[in-house]
Amino acid sequence: MTLRASFFALTYDRQMAGTERAGLAEFRAQLLVGAAGQVLEIGGGTGLNLPHYGPAVESLTITEPQPAMLRRLQNKAHEQAPAAQLLRAPAEDLPFEDGTFDVAVSTLVLCGVDDQPRALRELRRVLRPGGQLLFLEHLRSDDPRLARLQDRINWLNRLLVCCDCNRPTLNSIQEAGFAIAQLEHMALPKAPKFVGPAIMGSATAPARVPSTLP
Repeated sequence: MTLRASFFALTYDRQMAGTERAGLAEFRAQLLVGAAGQVLEIGGGTGLNLPHYGPAVESLTITEPQPAMLRRLQNKAHEQAPAAQLLRAPAEDLPFEDGTFDVAVSTLVLCGVDDQPRALRELRRVLRPGGQLLFLEHLRSDDPRLARLQDRINWLNRLLVCCDCNRPTLNSIQEAGFAIAQLEHMALPKAPKFVGPAIMGSATAPARVPSTLP
């Protein structure tokens, strides 16, 4: 665990506080109203999604790869979701059998994973056929000038907040075999312009999981 990762975990809630108050918390609530049954959340961070899971969730499993983040998640879950199962695991290598979950949740995670296509293939694998992926994610802007700004400043964004905000995340979700069911393009509230472009919605896993993933 690096000093940078520890510092990021320590300051994450403080960094996000203004954006959460300005509307991101409400976006999380809107997204997670659709979570039901056996639910997996990847990259749970410090647990900002925990207050928004409702009674339709029968079981909640949350993975987080960073030890410092996981400790903060454990503390918050102890109060807000004591029945949740918490595991240290990267999104690219989920320790679950095929078709385990009804719903998978990814909020501001796919910008930070080491291998975005692989993480999405893993999500597809552990979802039951026809299961749902709920997502709220950064993505590369459709505006060429803003996209160029994202490219120019991405080194700094990666250094400070461990995020590549210029990834083609929507295309990656579709290329992983998901069918987009609902989609909203949005700007994250009270966020710097270059990290503002985002998408929120749901996607459906294939009716049948291929025997060999690409």
